[in-house]
Amino acid sequence: MTDQVAVLFVCLGNICRSPLAEAAFRQEIARRCLAISIDSAGTGGWHAGDPPDLRAQAVARRHGIEIGAYRARQVTLADFRLFTHILALDQRNLSDLQAMRPTDAVARVGLLLDHVAGREGQSVADPYYGDEAGFSITWDEVRRAATGLAHTLFPEGRRDRR
Repeated sequence: MTDQVAVLFVCLGNICRSPLAEAAFRQEIARRCLAISIDSAGTGGWHAGDPPDLRAQAVARRHGIEIGAYRARQVTLADFRLFTHILALDQRNLSDLQAMRPTDAVARVGLLLDHVAGREGQSVADPYYGDEAGFSITWDEVRRAATGLAHTLFPEGRRDRR
């Protein structure tokens, strides 16, 4: 295992919530002038190779982030050795990750919203079957979690550019 922090965000298909979480965390890490490895994946593989949902792309774009080049992929056993933190966006995916976690895993596995005070143990809203408003709700949740996660991982390393 490396000392370098590496974070993987995981939802079901890797086309809505986890790409938005990846984008929000990339933005937060850049704002803090840090450089770490960040990625996203899904526990399911049926969207592998697809770009994020157009509604996810639209909400990210409204916040100054382009995610159209992201491509969905499925979680692999190697991810548990490559990443220091694997964060599920809901309880179902957390359970799936815990079930597939190999014995030699180095990654800490948990829920993303555990990094938001008062939201511990909760799932990020899944906007897939709703309208664009749901994607805004999801963005707000992952953005707050990105800030909390960055503070958890780098409490002394805050170098805000504000």
